[in-house]
Amino acid sequence: MSPPQPAPPPSKPRAPALAVLFSVVFINLVGFGLVVPLLPFFALSLDAAAWQITLMFSAYSLGQFFAEPFWGRLSDRIGRKPVLLVTLVANAAGYLALAFVPNIWLAIAVRLFTGLGAGNISTVQGYVADVTPPEKRAGRMGLIGAAFGLGFIVGPGLGGLLTQPQLGRLGYQLPIFTASALAALAAIGVIVFLRESRAKADPAAPRTRFLAGLHEARANPVVSRVLLVTLVYMAGFSAMESVFGLWAGDRYAWDAREVGLAFMIVGIVSTLNQGFFAGRLARRFGEAPVLAFGMLLFGSSLVAQVLAPVAWFPAVSLDLGFWTLPVVQGWIIPIVMAVGAAGMSLAMPNVSALISRSTPADRQGAMLGLNMASGSIARIFGPIAAGTLYSVLGHDWPFLVGAALTVPAAVLAINAGRAFRRREATALAEAPQT
Repeated sequence: MSPPQPAPPPSKPRAPALAVLFSVVFINLVGFGLVVPLLPFFALSLDAAAWQITLMFSAYSLGQFFAEPFWGRLSDRIGRKPVLLVTLVANAAGYLALAFVPNIWLAIAVRLFTGLGAGNISTVQGYVADVTPPEKRAGRMGLIGAAFGLGFIVGPGLGGLLTQPQLGRLGYQLPIFTASALAALAAIGVIVFLRESRAKADPAAPRTRFLAGLHEARANPVVSRVLLVTLVYMAGFSAMESVFGLWAGDRYAWDAREVGLAFMIVGIVSTLNQGFFAGRLARRFGEAPVLAFGMLLFGSSLVAQVLAPVAWFPAVSLDLGFWTLPVVQGWIIPIVMAVGAAGMSLAMPNVSALISRSTPADRQGAMLGLNMASGSIARIFGPIAAGTLYSVLGHDWPFLVGAALTVPAAVLAINAGRAFRRREATALAEAPQT
């Protein structure tokens, strides 16, 4: 039985391929950013309750939980390009179906389907790991993270402009149509421009099952801890994300426009941080310490968001000449969210770099897929818990609980860094002397 063919050696990064991948990720995330901020308001147009709105977020993540490890393992075997293509087509179909759902339960079902069809983040990360030397992976992962952030700049802002609440449900369909078209455009980009980064594995080679991958991750002292970091901090983030529109609406009378613009600011900060600072900070201080600092910074922002004044600042307007931007009650909230975004944007590139540096080349897609599955578990239960806390205990509790979760996440990140250094020292001691 012949072993799988090795991945191309990552001695020289393929700059054109990374540029194409950056563009594909950006286009896809514009569509994602278009839809997520307006989902609560779209669900309200279907007469949904708060717990049903958060269930829409959980259903998508439930699909991703099963899909991410599958797509990651499949991309290890058949290559990254076909997996990216299938997931992008599924995104386009899911968005299109969402625009026509007649009730909230079918909307939840469509979100579940879209989550099953999605799951290309681990494949993107696997592609980057294929073509990047280990010491530069945090920086390259940061560039891909910047594409996510850049898409999240354009997406929410564009969604806010396209949304017309006065038209009722119809006013929310145009952004969803646009998201579907952008996903289809990204799929075309993959077909035409993206080159494959991995050789296909031998079909006769034994296949690693999901449970075997879990055992492998559990046995790896770095990966096991990093998976827990993702699980804990993503639970806090998803809790905030799922109820933010409702919270801002109740507290400051915001609608989809203001929420979209707030998320646009988050995207700007995330893009700048991941594109210019994440890699440099990781090279100087190490992935794990930077990850831990990011967790605590994000947690602090959630507390500051709750403590922000409700009505101490008057509503004003900013005249840009071609567009009058209303700056309503709560304008300090996007500033606080920007601080949190600076912390959150340190998470993905450093988590991905730690996993890829601690995993063999032919297992990186699978392990990165498990990491995304860990995040999906958090996104399943985080919104459900947030909806319960929001309805039963009060509107601020999802943010406070999310802030508390960042503390154990930071501790786990530090422990992962110690395990990584021990692993590196052991490998160096066992290496043959020349």
